[in-house]
Amino acid sequence: MTVTNKNIKFNANGIQVAGILNVPNNAEKNKSLPAIVCVHPGSSCKDQTAGIYGAKLAELGYVTLAFDASYQGESGGEPRYTESPAARVEDISYAVDYLTTLDFVDEERIGVLGVCAGGGYAANAAMTERRIKAVGTVVGANIGRINRHGDPIQVLETIAKQRTAEARGAESMITNWIPRNQEECAQAGIKDIDIVQAVEYYTTSRGQSSNSPNKLKFTSMAKVIGFDAFHLADILLTQPLQIIVGDIQGAFGSYQDGHELYNKAASTNKDLFIVEGASHYDLYDQPEPVTKAVEKLHAFYTKNL
Repeated sequence: MTVTNKNIKFNANGIQVAGILNVPNNAEKNKSLPAIVCVHPGSSCKDQTAGIYGAKLAELGYVTLAFDASYQGESGGEPRYTESPAARVEDISYAVDYLTTLDFVDEERIGVLGVCAGGGYAANAAMTERRIKAVGTVVGANIGRINRHGDPIQVLETIAKQRTAEARGAESMITNWIPRNQEECAQAGIKDIDIVQAVEYYTTSRGQSSNSPNKLKFTSMAKVIGFDAFHLADILLTQPLQIIVGDIQGAFGSYQDGHELYNKAASTNKDLFIVEGASHYDLYDQPEPVTKAVEKLHAFYTKNL
């Protein structure tokens, strides 16, 4: 199915959020198409893996919307490079708002798909956003859990000092999500598959985008550390749920988080699909594992939207 791509903007709590709307051709004649909000990983943008899944699902007949998080990419919001779990979750509801204004979208057939941290945000949003009728995650990760590894109290103490310095006039501290290049990764002796492949994906021609500059406002990580994407899933996450992970495990822990979400979610209609031989980043853009994931998601959304 041929698809038309439209660059759009929608309002999210006063911030203009930039998105890519993928519309199957002749959608206007249908008037009742299902739609899927596609949520990108931490540090990522609409042009990368969320956009890949959005484009592929649109070819199968879904209206899809991938967007840059508030404060990031081509979206507005200050301070720049902020990772705000509250805003990330609320952005999803505003994306749903936008979809409900389109005549060719059936407001009773809206789903969400999140990749990596976007998967955690998608699950969290669905707990209180009842317009979301089906939830899909690909290597979904609980970004709070990831950032509570090591010594989170020491990190919070450092953030506290930095906030005081900035309140007194110091420049904002902008750090990196991952090593800046493969050489830096090698020099640090990093061998974990998730981190090594993250550097390959984000800093080379494989997935590099100007809207994903590997920049992070350091003080915003305080709220990330205190965030639990799966909190109350055992009570509030009741929608149909499709979880997809790879069986090659790394530091980001999406395999572990996938199992935790599956076990915790109150959904009675839920499935955990493990792509054998696939790593976290294989499921971002590699043809064979992505094809398997899309086939599984297509069957899931066909049944539940």
